[in-house]
Amino acid sequence: MMSEFKDFLETKRKIMDKKATKHREERDAWHGKSKDSASKRNELNAGTRELLVQVQEQKTIRDQLNEVVREKKAARQKTSDAVKNIRSSIQPNTEGEEDKGKHRRKGRPETVIGHKKKLERLEREYETQARGQKARKKMEDEMRELYRRIKKLEDEQKNLEDSDDLRKAMDENNKAFEELQEAADKAQLAHDNMIQWSNEVESQRTEAEQAHRELRKCQREADNQHHLYIVSLRCLHSIQEMIRAIRAAESGETQRPQAREEVQDLMSKLLAGDTLSTDELMQLQRYD
Repeated sequence: MMSEFKDFLETKRKIMDKKATKHREERDAWHGKSKDSASKRNELNAGTRELLVQVQEQKTIRDQLNEVVREKKAARQKTSDAVKNIRSSIQPNTEGEEDKGKHRRKGRPETVIGHKKKLERLEREYETQARGQKARKKMEDEMRELYRRIKKLEDEQKNLEDSDDLRKAMDENNKAFEELQEAADKAQLAHDNMIQWSNEVESQRTEAEQAHRELRKCQREADNQHHLYIVSLRCLHSIQEMIRAIRAAESGETQRPQAREEVQDLMSKLLAGDTLSTDELMQLQRYD
């Protein structure tokens, strides 16, 4: 009976030893995954902090450039007003009330193109539609007046083009517009960069949170496997102690070897909740 019991205990010892080894290896594997997840999370968090600095820098640049844009807009408005004033001084409004009613709609300035279109229409009507002498005379007078106004506007336009003051004002206006456009483009670029990097910050934060959740999962799994490993060691130790007790009884030994005393001390610490090193835990699993 004792021999059968020893065989039974030996079988259980081997099974428990395999379980302890399995739980230890799985615990170590989860610890490795924990380190990888922690490294990834820390790397993403570091990258996020760097991006946040870039976002703040681009925001500062954008705000500064927006202020420049406002200044350039004011400068452009001044040059635009200067151009209008010079045009008005060169091309004064000399029309009478009758002229305004006949040749210009309210609020709409005269243009060469507009007068030419109207003249073309009158010429077609004059050539294709039969009219009385009085009506034809009226159309001829209106066409002569349109010819006069077209000539007047073209002369005024030529005077405008020949004006040194106007050319200078227009050059300043164009320069102000180019400076405004350049500042606006730079401000938009800084804004686009800020938005792009802000989106990247959110993306990296999401990845970092996912890596942190994976880390916590790995830590829980590692803790669970470590707990099962400790339970397996306790069971294994109990089985080994029973086997040794049987051997000692069969051989007549009365004194426990010093090495086993050390193992027993380690098991006592483990049962008391103390933390043992990896070497100490491996010592508990050895079978002498």
